[in-house]
Amino acid sequence: MIIRSAVKKDLPTIIAIEQACFPSAEAATAQSLAQRLDAFGERFLVAVDDNDNPIGFINGCLTNQTTITDDLFVDITTHQPDGAYQAIFGLDILPSYRRQGIAAQLMKALITLAQNGGQKGVILTCKEHLIAYYAKFGFQNAGVSQSVHGGAIWYDMLLSF
Repeated sequence: MIIRSAVKKDLPTIIAIEQACFPSAEAATAQSLAQRLDAFGERFLVAVDDNDNPIGFINGCLTNQTTITDDLFVDITTHQPDGAYQAIFGLDILPSYRRQGIAAQLMKALITLAQNGGQKGVILTCKEHLIAYYAKFGFQNAGVSQSVHGGAIWYDMLLSF
């Protein structure tokens, strides 16, 4: 497995992975994923198999906010190329490749990218059952998020450098 920046040819597979990983109310649209790739492709990483086929991905914009708000998911102009925080919008792994450490490798790669880029930290939202998973990377639970994305209850998580 290799981690690299996503490219246009990956988009159909990325869309399929997103649809496999999230309920329709929470999944990013094909248009949104394409816009993210265009706007912050260097912050859109894919894990690929030996045939260079995407099996998972992680993506998110840069922002000066310390929490994720719903507008970040839908308004690509909220990406601030010199933002102080790396946001994570999604960490998606094909079900058949889960529990092999791929998600952890993608997380570590994006965290390293943020550290090397001079960001102050990384922010994300997650559901309650994933708080402990993200805590393994050093994220702190900042409580229930104001995000109502997809009608779910989310928790703000912050990793400060």
